[in-house]
Amino acid sequence: MQGIQRKIVYVTLYEGIAILCASVGLAAMSGAGAGQSTVLATIASAIAIAWNLVFNTLFEAWEKRQPVRGRSLKRRIAHALGFEGGLAFILVPVFAWYLGVGLWEALLYDAALLLFFLVYTFVFNWGFDRVFGLPASAAAQPA
Repeated sequence: MQGIQRKIVYVTLYEGIAILCASVGLAAMSGAGAGQSTVLATIASAIAIAWNLVFNTLFEAWEKRQPVRGRSLKRRIAHALGFEGGLAFILVPVFAWYLGVGLWEALLYDAALLLFFLVYTFVFNWGFDRVFGLPASAAAQPA
């Protein structure tokens, strides 16, 4: 499976599982009910998708103007920190408002979710590629 079909299946599965896991995690951490946590996880997922589109568009526009091409470790770290920092900047006040907690407590919830998503993203991508095969950009070229 390649192209837009692969991307749609990927984001649907990734976010569906993420919402389920984040709902359980938020409920356990905050003491909020399952319904309230699911709504918050869904809101966070929608924000993450929108932020991903905005951030990557801005990052790629910046990257295009750089004299040095490629994605060095330094650039990848900057990308990851920029994305996650921006997402936290958006989500922490949303968590605080929705759960009725202070910014510090909301930051702790966000940090816990960040740690979860670090592992989840790695495992999900590995599993997705095992089930659906590698994307054309990563597949070995025929000899």
